[in-house]
Amino acid sequence: MARYRGPKNRIARRFGANIFGRLRSPLLHKSNPPGQHGAKRRKKSDFGVQLEEKQKLRAVYGMITHKQLVTAYKNAVKKPGNAAHNLLEALECRLDNVIYRLRFASTIFAAQQLVSHGHVLVNGKKVDRRGFVVRPGMEISIKEKSQKIKAIQLSAENTARDIPEYFSLSESKMSGKLESSPQPDQIPLSLPINVPLVCEFLAHTS
Repeated sequence: MARYRGPKNRIARRFGANIFGRLRSPLLHKSNPPGQHGAKRRKKSDFGVQLEEKQKLRAVYGMITHKQLVTAYKNAVKKPGNAAHNLLEALECRLDNVIYRLRFASTIFAAQQLVSHGHVLVNGKKVDRRGFVVRPGMEISIKEKSQKIKAIQLSAENTARDIPEYFSLSESKMSGKLESSPQPDQIPLSLPINVPLVCEFLAHTS
């Protein structure tokens, strides 16, 4: 599965937020947008606004690919209810994001690596697909041998990030459970995103 390897700080500065949860904020010394003297702001077209919202959503969830986002959107449309809510719920329940939310990884990219390297169990079985969608009632844990990895221990001990209310956590077992489907107003996005605009964009371009 493709993994984003480009400049992460540049993306964070573009949107003016430490969206990847890095301990050293990329905005600390360079708060201006990237580009010579900072980006020149121009009024965006409706398409441009939709495109930027889509890029923000991709970034928040670890720079997932356009194809992955389209797949999640198509699945969201098939489900009953609000497509925007369904899309956000599906992204929030991706296994890599769940690992990040439970504080088993310090950044979403570290969470992606943990999953793809086989350190994560779902209901006691190894799952190495980052896009695996966690359902309510599923237990997510770190393999016993992997719990000794220093980076995982340090991340688990860092309580600066709150764990969303739709999760439960057993710190001693280094495991957690998705207790209920996350609601849009419960999801701690690192910057505001107009998800309905993203759906409009994907409806016309996918």
